Order: sequence, then C-alpha cells, then structure tokens
Amino acid sequence: MGFLLEVRDAFANILPLLETLLVVGLALWGANYLLILRHGGLGNEKLFSRQLVMLGLTLVGVVAVVLALPVNEGSRNQIIALLGLLISGVFAFSSSNIFANLASGILLRITKPFVIGDFISVGKHFGRVAERGLFDTEIQSETGELIALPNTYLTTNPVSALRSSGALVSASLSLGYDVHHAQVEPLLIKAAESSKLDDAFVQILELGNFAITYRVSGVLPEAKGLITARSNLHKAILDQLHGAGIEIMSATIMNQRPVDSGYSFIPAPSRTRPVAPAVEPEKIAEKVLFDKAELAQQLQERKAELAESVEVLQQQAKQADGDEKDRLKDQIEQLRDERKQLEKAEDEPLKASASKGSSV
Repeated sequence: MGFLLEVRDAFANILPLLETLLVVGLALWGANYLLILRHGGLGNEKLFSRQLVMLGLTLVGVVAVVLALPVNEGSRNQIIALLGLLISGVFAFSSSNIFANLASGILLRITKPFVIGDFISVGKHFGRVAERGLFDTEIQSETGELIALPNTYLTTNPVSALRSSGALVSASLSLGYDVHHAQVEPLLIKAAESSKLDDAFVQILELGNFAITYRVSGVLPEAKGLITARSNLHKAILDQLHGAGIEIMSATIMNQRPVDSGYSFIPAPSRTRPVAPAVEPEKIAEKVLFDKAELAQQLQERKAELAESVEVLQQQAKQADGDEKDRLKDQIEQLRDERKQLEKAEDEPLKASASKGSSV
C-alpha cells in the first residue's frame, strides 16, 4: 500500500511536467508545420526568418519545460542559468560573420539602396540584382555569372546603383588635335540619338599631351537594355566618325606606329555598306546575361500590381452587397492565388541560370 502511495505521489509530481511536454510538443509541431513544412518550396534565404521564429519558440518551450520540472526553486534557477550560458556560448563561438551579414541584410532591407532589377557596381563587381537575402545578395554579371556578395561587403563598400527606370549610358574616346571639337560634337550627339538615347550631351574630359578625350552620354529610358545600348552607341560612334572621315586614333598611338604619312585608319569606302543584322527582341544580350534578374524584377512588379488590385477590390467589396459582393470576393481570391503562385515561382531557383553560371 505504501508503495502505491509513493508511485501516486511521484506521478502527481511529474504530471505538470508531462502536461507541459505534451503542450509544448504539440505547439512546436503545429508552428513548424505552419511556418516551414507547408512552405517546402521556399529557398533557404526565404525560410530563414521563419526558422528564426521557430528557434525563438523552441527556446520559450525549453524554458517552460524547465519551469515545470519537479525540483526546488534553487535548482530550477541553476538550470535556467546553465541554459543561458550554453546559448551564450553558441553565439560566442559561432562565426561573427554570420551575425554581421544578418545585421547588414536587415540594414539593406531598411535603407533600400537598391532593389531587384537594378544594376549595381561595388568594388570590382558589376551586375544586375537577381536576389536579396538576409546573408548575401546575388547579382548577375555582364558575362551571365551569378555572383553572391556578402551583405557586409555591400554595407562596408560604396555601392553605385542604376535604377531600372532609367540610366545614363556613356562612351569615351580620344581624337587628335587636328579635328576641331565643333565638328566632333554634332556627330557624337547624332550617334547617341540614333542609339535611342534621350537628352544626349558631349563633354571634353581632358586636353592631353597628344589627344582630346571626349565623352558622349544619353539617358536610356529602361536600364535593363544597358548592355545592348552601350554596344549600339559604340557602333553608332564608329559609323558617324568614319562616315565623316575622322579617325578614332589618338596622336600618341599614331606616333608609336611606323606607317606611311598618307595611310589612314578609316575603313575604305564601298558601294554597298555592310548592314549589321537586326537583333531579335528574344535574343538581346540582356535576356541572355540577366535572365534570372529579369525574371525576378518581373515577378516583383507583378506582385505589386496584384497587391494594388486586391486593395482596390477590397474597398469596392465593402460598399457592394449581394451577388456583386460575392463576385468581388471571388476576384480577390483569384488574385491572391496568383500572388501565391508568383511567390512560389520566385522562391524556386532558376535551374537553367544556375547551370549556365556554373559552366562559364
């Protein structure tokens, strides 16, 4: 009889602990399902914030279990202090770069010096932003490679950003003093305008010992065509200057090359001028080099449009009634479903882009 009483008392002592374990276990399982398991298509960067929430909930659960232990107050406090030391040790011995990149990622999201689709230049790297994560930012270079830049690198180095809504396209060249600038400037302006650049202008950057350095610039309405626009501007400059009989050759190089005094570096004129093949819209350089960045920008823009449409429909639904209200609700649900599909597509890596970047 005494043994049964001891068993009953022991069970009564551990019953709160068992109840706490059951509640905490069910709560953590439910939170893990809602935050992570049902979003299995999310990438690691997208899942990180949800994993942080799960970590916090797990710590709260551990503290709740410790508080339910059938021990005296002093022992319970010692166990909590030991847990605190263990957690502090984990943070202390972990790489400081992890937390530095995390803090930098949060800072970049707050300050927003660039967005997906922008061209950025930082250090020796130039490319178009394809993905922004908490630890790193991924850009696509001019060669189509995917480059992951740590967020601390972006916050500790100057970042030049070209907004996707417009960019300044420039080209520099050196010409000899034997060509008057009044003859050169109209030709360069015409080259920029023929390249579909707006507000073109010409600058004289330097009066060198043997040559004058010019720069022609113009505004490209959509920066996503930056690479093609630069190439077109260079070709237009060649056509305009060679067509006017002006050599793109500095006097310094001329003096270093043993050529006849009457020799000219201008292409010989011909009856049939070679015409460059037209570039099909589907095959422009940007769609090949910046495919992931282009898709990411399109997804962002479409998601913003859907959010705006949902907000408008919600306002209309508040004032509607009957069948009209039901119809508006159906439209809202359709837009929300489309947004979910876009988010899923955004989080799935582009296998083609990744294979292309790894093969370069």
